[in-house]
Amino acid sequence: MKKILLCCAAGMSTSMVVRKMQKAAEIKGIEVEINAVGLEEFAAEFPHYDCCLLGPQIKYKLKDFKIIADEQHKPIAVINSMDYGMMNGEKILNDTLALLNA
Repeated sequence: MKKILLCCAAGMSTSMVVRKMQKAAEIKGIEVEINAVGLEEFAAEFPHYDCCLLGPQIKYKLKDFKIIADEQHKPIAVINSMDYGMMNGEKILNDTLALLNA
């Protein structure tokens, strides 16, 4: 089972994306664990996940968080702002699975 962490300013807006991603995974029959946290929780939570997606509003943290991700040999990326705004859980899930399989 893949474990995906979403991170945004407070973990609130990404929680809606999490639900959309979980629904898409359920429809596709894919077992995943997806959770959202605020950026202050990133360092404590990231070790428990396979990858992290940042909400577009905190893309400025990518450089700092990438250092931590690289140390753990895990991918990290910023969610496409259009997909995020449209709450396109299926596209975000597909992009994340591709990131994990890269």
